[in-house]
Amino acid sequence: MSRNATHALDAPPWQRVEHTLMTTANEIRSAYNRCFASLDLNISQATLIGYIAENGPMTQTELATALVLGRAATGAVVDQLETRGLVRRLPNPEDRRVWLVENTIDGSELAANIITVDKELRSALRSGTTQVERRQLADVLLRLSANAAATDPSHPTNL
Repeated sequence: MSRNATHALDAPPWQRVEHTLMTTANEIRSAYNRCFASLDLNISQATLIGYIAENGPMTQTELATALVLGRAATGAVVDQLETRGLVRRLPNPEDRRVWLVENTIDGSELAANIITVDKELRSALRSGTTQVERRQLADVLLRLSANAAATDPSHPTNL
């Protein structure tokens, strides 16, 4: 905090909570991308493979919702991974208009490495914090997220 600011709300914009959150989120995303680079993946690709490994095949729309990505962005990630032979699209027996996305054998094998990289990085990121602190932080972040969503009239919770 600057010498003249006595409270975080009086601090210059680059020292306010919101700026710190955005900067931290960018740093964490960069750390994940650096770590997943050893697997020739970015965070979006690794997350998609890991999510399918954990939850089984699902539609692209379900993946987009679960991963909080747009449908087009999710489609691009699926296309990239399909080209590399890590996921495949299968007809959905319940709805022939949509496809299910599932990991291939190579994708499933890579998922184990993704889990290891994620576990190691989460341990490093959490260093010096307690479980209680992380729980408190999560509670505050969820409230801030809900408050941010409330400012968007088109957000599903506001319709």
